[in-house]
Amino acid sequence: MPRFLHTADWQIGRQYDRFGPEDGPALTQARLTTVERIAALGAELAVDAVLVAGDIFDAQTISDRTVRRLFMALQAFNGPWIMLPGNHDAALAESIWTRARRLNAVPDNVHLLLTPEVSLFAEQGFAVLPAPLTQRHTFNDLTEWFDHASTPPELLRIGIAHGSVQGILAEDIDSPNPIDPQRAERARLDYLALGDWHGCRQISNRIWYSGTPEQDRFKSNGAGQLMDVRIDAPGAEPQVTPIAIGEFPWLQWQRRLSVASDLDALIEELDSIERSSVINLTLEGELDLAGEQRLQTALGRAQAQHRVLEYHLAELRLIPTDEDIAALQADGYLGEVVNQLRDLQQADDHDTAREALGILSSLLRERHAGGTPA
Repeated sequence: MPRFLHTADWQIGRQYDRFGPEDGPALTQARLTTVERIAALGAELAVDAVLVAGDIFDAQTISDRTVRRLFMALQAFNGPWIMLPGNHDAALAESIWTRARRLNAVPDNVHLLLTPEVSLFAEQGFAVLPAPLTQRHTFNDLTEWFDHASTPPELLRIGIAHGSVQGILAEDIDSPNPIDPQRAERARLDYLALGDWHGCRQISNRIWYSGTPEQDRFKSNGAGQLMDVRIDAPGAEPQVTPIAIGEFPWLQWQRRLSVASDLDALIEELDSIERSSVINLTLEGELDLAGEQRLQTALGRAQAQHRVLEYHLAELRLIPTDEDIAALQADGYLGEVVNQLRDLQQADDHDTAREALGILSSLLRERHAGGTPA
């Protein structure tokens, strides 16, 4: 029974500048360490091959060092690595693939499918029909030639392509690099391994997108996995098992705080995340000053626990209670300032007023804790 791993969209060399100099490079490195885990998994499962359906690299211009590091990351699995160019790393006349070969960086067990022709892996029990991109975008279906390609009848017919299955995915990506949704049937394929869509998605029993193995967007689309594929014999239905492989989950939350129990639930939710993650959190509603202090403590703790925590508080109003103001000993002029900032949160510049109120209340608490009169 031939068995292989199907993965795609590694996009090695991708930069995450939005996350700053501490977290951005760590996310870039995570894409390489995930490849190392794929290699280790391939060796552990003793698969016959690893198929990578395009966008191995994020751009044609990444450094020679990164090119070498990628191929070094494959070392744990010494079986065939079958790699297809995608739109980010298309097989141009002069490309990252020609550069990798000049660098002598490509190991002997890595098979670069740079031309649309059948590759036989008789020892492993299958033939591969590739549809490499030789330019970033095309409006023709590059898998069409599969229909008429001849392969030995005893071998599985495995297609590998990078593009958008027509009429299935979102309309905004359904024009470049089109793929016929009936291609597996028309070309008598036992399996069609696809890349380009960054989430894990089954198109039919024989057509799958593996998605990127290292999540890179705030979407709940099954990213962070690869496919473990087993096929008994030509014509048999594939047995496909998604396997989680990514390092950092990306979580996007929007929560409303209206009563004290809402804050309790949010803090418990943050504390219960077991894996270091990339979190984008938006809060709205209202909070008293005591709750604000608890929230800031929880956010600080979460920032230390996770790779990235972005939070947005513009729609979260601070509403000091009478007890809050009394505890701050904000009488006289300071009391008037607190009340003015509370009221200004209703205006257009509510975010600034909210921040100022938070800073003022924090300073007042610090002064009282240190015994300094307000």
